[in-house]
Amino acid sequence: MFEDTYLTIDASAEGLYKEKGSRFIALAFPVRSEAEVKDILSELRRSYHDARHHCYAYVLGYDKSTFRINDDGEPSGTAGKPIYGQILSSDLTNVLIVVIRYFGGILLGVSGLIRAYKLAAKDAIDKAKIVEKTVNDVYTIAFDYNAMNQVMKCLKEYEVAFINQQFDLSSSITFSVRKKFSDKIYETLKKVEDLKINYEKTI
Repeated sequence: MFEDTYLTIDASAEGLYKEKGSRFIALAFPVRSEAEVKDILSELRRSYHDARHHCYAYVLGYDKSTFRINDDGEPSGTAGKPIYGQILSSDLTNVLIVVIRYFGGILLGVSGLIRAYKLAAKDAIDKAKIVEKTVNDVYTIAFDYNAMNQVMKCLKEYEVAFINQQFDLSSSITFSVRKKFSDKIYETLKKVEDLKINYEKTI
């Protein structure tokens, strides 16, 4: 059966790891899109412009289908991959972790770097509040005002979240509903006379 929940963090969090003079500042953010990731990375590069590296990993989507890792100049596989590994081991999605390194003058070697980026990312996750969220389908319905009571009764029964509403002689509502109720509410609303229902997306 389709799993309609996922784990993410509810707010940004900060972790820290120090090794031989180098500081690894780990910043975790809840994110919903690659555009949001890009904005955060741009801001961090301004805020920490004097840092040697800004390495990161992110995972997006309730199914974890979108991800990326970046070593930002560190030896391949020593930074982005261990950060990504911590996201996966905590079973998180819709999260970005950036580890900002201030070089301390002493080389750590490949194993030392992997350990540093892993533990910095872990510290940020440990300090974050992990929350469970539901996977929701978004629909838009259009219907005559006469069907209002019937429609609202159905929406209330399935505890939908209203996104947009317009009430007139011809009314429309955009709402999200938990994935496990999606088929049921779709079939129920299809029975309402002259109601049009369109699936928009899954979030």
